[in-house]
Amino acid sequence: MRLNNTYNMYLTADNKKTFKAIILLNEMINGTHKFKTIDNGDDSVLEPLFVELMSKGYVQTSGIFYQVSAKGQEIFDTFMKRYTEYLKVYDIFSFVDLEKGEFAFSRFFDFDTDDEWANFTNDSRFDDLRIAVALFKKIDPAEIVFMSFINENRFDTTSNGWQMDLVSDNEWKEIEEICATAIKPEEVGDDAMVDMIGQGSELMMKLLEEEQKQEQENNSGNNYNGGETIVEEETIEYYEPYYDPYYVSPVWLLPLFLW
Repeated sequence: MRLNNTYNMYLTADNKKTFKAIILLNEMINGTHKFKTIDNGDDSVLEPLFVELMSKGYVQTSGIFYQVSAKGQEIFDTFMKRYTEYLKVYDIFSFVDLEKGEFAFSRFFDFDTDDEWANFTNDSRFDDLRIAVALFKKIDPAEIVFMSFINENRFDTTSNGWQMDLVSDNEWKEIEEICATAIKPEEVGDDAMVDMIGQGSELMMKLLEEEQKQEQENNSGNNYNGGETIVEEETIEYYEPYYDPYYVSPVWLLPLFLW
């Protein structure tokens, strides 16, 4: 199998620790689960990771519970900036018709329900080019897949036995396999990649403008200042550098955790 020849080519041991740590930090910051330092039941399989996170200063103890440190919060905030960019910039390449040069997301606002959108995108003519774009921009493709898993709620911390699922190999092997078998930039060609990313960036800006327009319409009558509606411009301006197909935001360039 192709996977056997490329195992761990994309997903390193540090990747896996980083991704597991992000899930734990998210649960500690945004979830309801309390992680005990003693008598921790199902959480006992997570103890080695907590010990390492504490030794690196990313978590600390408060009584019998672990809690996120200021350093850990900073790391999580950086990840969330990346994740926001993933949703805005990279997810747009998940459904691309290479033959026609069409993006499914160009019709995103034509559908009223998630089911309608899913039915539209569930078409063999669409290829997933997120990994190709990540590799072209020299971004870790495993992190892109990990973010897609988060977006699909693949790490459901409300389900029974989620702790064992997190430390088992199943999800991580799948991430590696997706990276290994995905379309690569060399299969598309440099010129075609530049053109496609340029088109995707143009579409992204149109979607951001439409999203902002709809938010403004939904909020009209609520946010006024001297009779004028307040409109936030920063979001669209922030993404303007992506008109350059080679541009990568600095938020992606540093490692999240130093193991």
